[in-house]
Order: sequence, then C-alpha cells, then structure tokens
Amino acid sequence: MTSTRKALIGVLFFSLLSAATLAAFPALSSVQDPAAPGSLIQQSDQLYAERADLTKAKAALATLEEALGAKEDAFSVYWRMSRLSYWIGDHTPGNDAKKLIFQQGIEYAKKAIEIGPDKVEGHFWLGVNYGVYGEAKGVLKSLSLVKPIKEEMRRVLAIDPAYDRGGADRILGRVFHEVPGIAGGSEKKSLEHLLKAVEYGPRVGLNLLYLSDTYVSLDRVEDARKALETILTMEPMPDLLPETAEEREQARAKLERKPFKKK
Repeated sequence: MTSTRKALIGVLFFSLLSAATLAAFPALSSVQDPAAPGSLIQQSDQLYAERADLTKAKAALATLEEALGAKEDAFSVYWRMSRLSYWIGDHTPGNDAKKLIFQQGIEYAKKAIEIGPDKVEGHFWLGVNYGVYGEAKGVLKSLSLVKPIKEEMRRVLAIDPAYDRGGADRILGRVFHEVPGIAGGSEKKSLEHLLKAVEYGPRVGLNLLYLSDTYVSLDRVEDARKALETILTMEPMPDLLPETAEEREQARAKLERKPFKKK
C-alpha cells in the first residue's frame, strides 16, 4: 500500500471517528447558553439590570412569560420569574398585594425545582419567597413556614454555599433572629450564619443590615454601628446598585434611632 493511500485511509478513518463521536455525544455540539445574546431571557436580564425602575422589572417578567411561549430554557425562565416576583412584591405597597405576588414567586420556584431539583436557584428563591410571604402575613401567623425555609436554605448550602454571596446563611441568620426562641429562634445561631454570610458577601448591604440587628439583640451596639457604617462607606457591587442605594437609606435611618442615638 502506498503512503498516499495510507494517508487517505487515515483521514477517512479519523473523519468517521469524529462523526461517530459527535453522534454519540450530541449535547456537546448543541449546548446553548440560556441567556445567549438575542434570546428573550437575555432581554429580560437587561431589563432586570434596570429594576430600580419598577416598570422595567415588570417588563422583565413579561419578557420571561414570552420566553416560556417561545420554548426557551424553562428552568432558567422559572427561577428568574421567582426572583422578579420577590423584587416586585417587595416594592409593592400593601401586604395583601404583596402576598399575591410572593405566592406566585413560590409557584415559579417550585416549577424550577421540578425541572432542576439539584440546581441551586430554584431552592434559593423558593426559600426567599417563603420568607417574604411570611413577613407579609406576620411572624406569628407564618411560623409554619420556618421549617420549609430552613430546609430550602440547607439544600442551597449543600449545593453551593456561596450562592448569592452567602444568601442561604443570610436567610438562615434572619430566620433565627426573627423567630421567637420558643419556636426555634436563636441569636447565637443568627450571628453564626450572618458572619458566614458576610464572609461570602462583605459588600452585600443586606448581610450587614441583618448582622447589625442581631448585634443589637446581643447588646453589641458598637459592632452593630460598625456594620451600618460599613454600608455607608463601602464601594457598591456593580450588580447590586439598586439594593445598595436602598440599604444605605435603611442604615442611615437605623443610626438615627435607638440604641445608636444617645439622649
């Protein structure tokens, strides 16, 4: 056999092998980013970045509804819808209206979990929406939500403890602070979780706001003051500009009240 013929056979064999490999693993050649440029999900993400304008947040949610109709990645759509429900509900006046929006956020997150039970996003936003729904109902009326919130956050910790810059520890820390001791509340456990949250997200204002409240409950007023002053002086995270602006207002308001203001 001539060297030329051997080379041609080699090329043919390699081509067949490559084709067979691609056929055996079609996902490798067809994986697409759910938020690829031009997708409705990506358009929604762009609107979400402008969520300080509530009309943009609502437009982002409507765009995700379109994405479902267009058969874009359902998991990516549903957890984003849950996240948006949290934001929109949190900026909607009236507890009755809030509860309706948060309930929808809960349903979106559950659908995300059905599709991706081992992915972090659905579990996190389910726990968050449970939490704010409980706040809208009132702590004593929503004690039944404490267990499912803890379960979802512990699932998040098992999958990705750094998600949302310490989000699971942030929520657990707040739950242990808000819930009465007779129902499982604990300022010690709250502090442990919130310090861990700050490790993951030292420039997340909500981590520091929650930490300051727990410090006050532990009669560590100067530590609480430092946490609040950090919010006022830290450089905001580029993707958290709306949240940081609001958290700075809250920090200033807290510093004007007891126990920070002496008589």
